[in-house]
Amino acid sequence: MRWPAPPGLGIAAMSYVAIDYLRHLSPKWHARLQPALWSMLALIAVIRVPFYKHWSSEFRAAIPFVASMLFMLSALLFEALSVRFVTAVLGLDWHRDTPPLPDTGQWLLLALNDKLPLAIVEILRAHIIGLHHFLMLFMMLAFSVLFDSVEAPGLGLGARYMFTMAIGRLLRAITFVSTILPSARPWCATARFRVPAFPHRWAQKYYVPYASDANSIRQLLQRDIAYADTGKYLGDYRPDWGSMSFLIDYLRPTASEGPSWYSLLKKAGGGCNDLLYSGHMLVAVLTAMAWTEAYGGFSSALIWLLVMHSAQREIRERHHYTVDCIVAIYVGILLWKMTGFIWPKKDASRGKRLTKLEKIQGRLIQAAKDSDMDKVRELLNEVEIGSQESQNKGPSRAMWVFACATILSALTIVLLAFTWTSDG
Repeated sequence: MRWPAPPGLGIAAMSYVAIDYLRHLSPKWHARLQPALWSMLALIAVIRVPFYKHWSSEFRAAIPFVASMLFMLSALLFEALSVRFVTAVLGLDWHRDTPPLPDTGQWLLLALNDKLPLAIVEILRAHIIGLHHFLMLFMMLAFSVLFDSVEAPGLGLGARYMFTMAIGRLLRAITFVSTILPSARPWCATARFRVPAFPHRWAQKYYVPYASDANSIRQLLQRDIAYADTGKYLGDYRPDWGSMSFLIDYLRPTASEGPSWYSLLKKAGGGCNDLLYSGHMLVAVLTAMAWTEAYGGFSSALIWLLVMHSAQREIRERHHYTVDCIVAIYVGILLWKMTGFIWPKKDASRGKRLTKLEKIQGRLIQAAKDSDMDKVRELLNEVEIGSQESQNKGPSRAMWVFACATILSALTIVLLAFTWTSDG
């Protein structure tokens, strides 16, 4: 962790969290202050654009940034397919009738409610921070390169964040689709999904006959074959999806959900059975890791406290089991440590200075042997001037177009992310 850090970014971040919490305390003041805060931050960022000196490094990071974004979108699509599959394959009756797993973390929080002062319990229950807050905190961190609070390029930091997120989402989808766990909220699937009530024919053949009877399970182990006679399978509704019809067995659509397969994925949300590990916590941990490495300071400690608060709320409100949050924390930390090759980049100006020094090494040694300090200073001054000239070249017209396009695109992404995730 970097100590100390300039306080400006940390103050802005904590102000954003505090002002956004006013929606629960005073919606009227929240409606006034939140637009004012975002407008002020956007205006300050735009004003700083002409004074930013690292547009060339941002340009070099643009392709990895776009590639990481496409990779992340592909991972989210795969995750959405997986969420719908694990919700639909066993049917709504299974979700409604299967009890939640025993969770000692939930027991601990309930016990603390009886032991801790009511004021502390109310703080733990408060909706202080959510998914959209952590996304916005990262956006603020990435934009802070304009003020030299974070090492450039900002697009490189964004590329690392999205690339790490994509890997985490893929691993998460592979994990929760491998073994289907019951939800901590048994009513969730019935309230949010309109999948068939009965299991898919795969589950009718390979799961239902051996789900509860010990003798059936013993025979299954002995024979190692699905021996039970299930009779005639209950069939599903099969719309005409053209080339995407292969998804019908995975998504299990119903007639009331419309003719489009894409509309089903948009409704997937967070799913309604336990998804090991927590996607919300993965976002929170990656934001905290990025903040700690890139900025540090006291504000990063506060963000980790917010991560812990968010974790206990996920468990307390039964959005996830305790194991989901614990696994998400260490997976997020390890993944972030593994993607350090993307950002930060090595200092290019330092490399140029070293190259220049190698070229004049002989003359520099000779001048030192001759005790010619004026010559030594002259040679070192050449190295410094050459480095400054390469840094102080004014940006070309094409670079200005790139800078404007980058800022407009980034502000658009911020606005879309804030709009789409404002409900958590």
